[in-house]
Amino acid sequence: MLPISFEFFPPKTDEQRAQLDRTATLLKARGPEYASVTFGAGGSTLSYTGETVARLHREHGIDVAPHLSCMGGTRREIAELLDGYRAAGYRRIVALRGDLPSGMASPGDFRYAAELVRFIREHSGDHFHVEVAAYPETHPQADDALADLRHFKAKVDAGADGAITQYFFNADAYFRFVDDVRRLGVEVPVVPGIMPIGNFSQLKRFSDACGAEIPRWIVKRMQAHGDDAESVRQLGAEVVAQLCRRLLDSGAPGLHFYTLNRARPTLAILDQLH
Repeated sequence: MLPISFEFFPPKTDEQRAQLDRTATLLKARGPEYASVTFGAGGSTLSYTGETVARLHREHGIDVAPHLSCMGGTRREIAELLDGYRAAGYRRIVALRGDLPSGMASPGDFRYAAELVRFIREHSGDHFHVEVAAYPETHPQADDALADLRHFKAKVDAGADGAITQYFFNADAYFRFVDDVRRLGVEVPVVPGIMPIGNFSQLKRFSDACGAEIPRWIVKRMQAHGDDAESVRQLGAEVVAQLCRRLLDSGAPGLHFYTLNRARPTLAILDQLH
């Protein structure tokens, strides 16, 4: 079976919770290894993260991986989260640096994800399988590509078991990144992060903010469909499924889908892959 996982964000309203339940039910049928749940630093969605992983675990029977961010969190707070997740039976963590929330003066006790990973290992030993982030097209705040590779290696050296990439649409960027980290001695699996294309204008805004490049040929083909949402969705599924096939055929260890709490765009890709 194709190794896949899904990312969800914590819902805040009853309507959003109902949407998540519908999505989780549909996507669980595809046999994911686990589902990750994003984290809001500084308490912005902290309580919602715990509620959401519990909901997915208890009500949907999905193995879960809570995100942990070092921005705005103290050692004591993060230790309490780790203890709670361990008590609940969770075995995975996604450890990230995260972004400092607006208005927050202090970044917390950890500045970098490598420090957070090291703390998780010191506090919880090998209980958690720890995933970290990878940036095939280079982190937007990195000084340069080589510095970014060194930061990634530091996270692995601190104890990370694997990595999930930022989404991308250029497979060559992923292959080059993996080749580069292998030359640095990094052997952990690097799973491609996959962003389904549903709302293209929204995707463009996301991509501008996070530094993910959308190739010009995709932009032009999307523009040709104008406001025809169904044609955009069909083209998006074809483009991303083609990307996934190339990644898997060339040895990618699995796929991690950024669902945005919606099932349809991800299912359209999976249907084409199967």
